[in-house]
Amino acid sequence: MSTSYNLSRRTLLKSLPAGLLLPSLGRVVSADGQNEIQPKRVAAVVTHYTHNSHADVILTKILEGWKHDGGPGPKLELVSMYLDQFPDGDMARPMSKKHGVPIFDTIPDALTLGTNDMAVDGVISIGEHGDYPWNEKGQHLYPRYRFFSEIADTFEQCGRVVPVFNDKHLSTVWIEALLMYQRAKRLGIPLMAGSSIPVSYRKPAVSLPMGSDIEAIVGIGYSGLDVYGFHALEFLQCFAERRHGAEVGVEWVDCLQGYDIWKAVDDGTVSKDLLDAALKVVPKPDGRDLRSLEGDDVALILFQYRDGVLGALFMLAGYAQGNAVAVKVKGQSSIVATHAEERPEPRYPHFAFLTKGIEQMMLWGKPVYPVERTLLTGGILDRALTTRFKGTGRIDTPKLAIKYNPVDYPYAQEMDLLDDELFRPRS
Repeated sequence: MSTSYNLSRRTLLKSLPAGLLLPSLGRVVSADGQNEIQPKRVAAVVTHYTHNSHADVILTKILEGWKHDGGPGPKLELVSMYLDQFPDGDMARPMSKKHGVPIFDTIPDALTLGTNDMAVDGVISIGEHGDYPWNEKGQHLYPRYRFFSEIADTFEQCGRVVPVFNDKHLSTVWIEALLMYQRAKRLGIPLMAGSSIPVSYRKPAVSLPMGSDIEAIVGIGYSGLDVYGFHALEFLQCFAERRHGAEVGVEWVDCLQGYDIWKAVDDGTVSKDLLDAALKVVPKPDGRDLRSLEGDDVALILFQYRDGVLGALFMLAGYAQGNAVAVKVKGQSSIVATHAEERPEPRYPHFAFLTKGIEQMMLWGKPVYPVERTLLTGGILDRALTTRFKGTGRIDTPKLAIKYNPVDYPYAQEMDLLDDELFRPRS
């Protein structure tokens, strides 16, 4: 790959003073505000960077502010990029030229700035969008596993790790996601991943107390099972993980389609009251017969947590126009239900709140919410797509016995983008 803005190791060493190649670790700042918090230097490893791509709505916030208008933005400095593809409408090259951010030909060079040492404080890996194949299960095979493998290889070669944020699933293929998670644990890499939907605006603005006694939970999603089913599962899980006893993992997964979807509602397997509550808050067209929906992306993903709670996600492509969740809490007569808004302006703000979490991980060196959530949701989705493809029905999932302690993490209405110490460790 070669462009006028790409820099090889040799070119960079010749063109920049040696001092600029050293890691800028930033200052650890006391909570009393005596010293200004210095931005952390990050590298971006990206499939492609076009208008409204995930790279745009994350990286442009670093380069040009939360609203992409030159105003305040995250305390991060983008110092290098690796691009896997340069499609028509590429923004990477013009943004590289505008902001003086070099594009490297390899991932190791992006992390070391062409030296033999780690030269960044964190890595943002965005494996979303681009020309990549699909497998027989309907999974889009983005190169997230390859990206992470090369990032981790570079850490090992340099003898130093830094925090890594992985956009969306760890990998669309769950066994690769598991290998990524295990390697991060083995090397001590602070790793965070996931969707922007859990931190988006909610309508109504509601959550659940930690330790809630959840009896059942229903989610609604839209569009493709792989690409948007993940977002819907992440939104459902950010409520489900707040139940009493913390997260204990999933015992089995099933994927129903056609008549079987509505049979599960009519026979009481899934609460009709919860489904109706979720439907009430999600945007949808008027006059459309819900039960007449057809297509490969219309499905009910059923899964049972290991503590007995049943999760149900209705993927209603062609009907639902967003993500919603409804929860029944023991002892409460009313159902908690809300819709995750995906506002387009200013510049898809749910990605600003996602980027805030990335910023805070990079500033303080530890994830602000557990990556195990995304390992679990990716596993549920992979098992659902597997049973749909193979037609085997319910799949037992012993490898999804994933336990973790959730955190009381805020969403858009609860978060201040200008608070640099929002998630500073207090101990």
